[in-house]
Amino acid sequence: MDAPIEPSHRDADRIAAACRQIEQAATPPSLGVLAMAAGLSPHQFHRRFKEMTGLTPKAYAQAHRGKRLRGALAKPEVKVVDAAFDAGFNASSRFYDSAEALLGMQPAQYRDGGAQARIVFAVGQCSLGALLVARSARGLCAIDLGDDPDVLLREMQDRFPRAELIGGDVDFEQQLAQVAGFIEAPRLGLDLPLDIRGTAFQQRVWEALRRIPVGRTVSYAELADLLGAPRAVRAVAGACAADTLAVAIPCHRVVRSDGALSGYRWGVARKRALLARESAD
Repeated sequence: MDAPIEPSHRDADRIAAACRQIEQAATPPSLGVLAMAAGLSPHQFHRRFKEMTGLTPKAYAQAHRGKRLRGALAKPEVKVVDAAFDAGFNASSRFYDSAEALLGMQPAQYRDGGAQARIVFAVGQCSLGALLVARSARGLCAIDLGDDPDVLLREMQDRFPRAELIGGDVDFEQQLAQVAGFIEAPRLGLDLPLDIRGTAFQQRVWEALRRIPVGRTVSYAELADLLGAPRAVRAVAGACAADTLAVAIPCHRVVRSDGALSGYRWGVARKRALLARESAD
């Protein structure tokens, strides 16, 4: 039988120590090793770790490995194989099986600032201002809103400075129009493939956001509860802030516990307008 739940500060210290243990290990420690170091049973440890971080220990280790990989590939003139070993991959087959999912592209492309990656984009206007939509080979990789289309384009260029950016043709202009139409009438839905790039936890949050019905809102705390991670409210808020696919991943549907609107990547005024439009439909 599990022991009674101890004060939250004890749990926080234990889980913080476990996170450091995972981050400093050459290879991810087993659940049993982590639980023993925390003085908990494996079941207790697994439950409390997920409650506080929003991830299982295994998913946390994978997310940290992805962060290490991105950092290693950012070093000048690094070889991909060296970056893989720096990130803790001890087998090249395992590295290449997972690296593209972690990075959204081939490791060599990521190292070279998106070199040889083809990103098709188009800029237009909608009722919320300037609208930029971009698509990789996998699907839409950016939906940005702003006041100045030139600023949106520069921000897109900064993400992948060496990617091949291609102005959209007539077919892609239709996808831009489809996104603009979705902004105006969200109940129509958006039937376009998405290229969703983020950590394991961010992707869990974004998938939960996509299940929130049009016209409904949830608080950050409620969203954390839905994920089975009630103490990960700050991490949930951070994932919402990292969303790069406006309206397709509807982070505008997350509000404070008192119903007040909090920050929004594309401006609180746009968040208010989106929610008003959805509640009126």
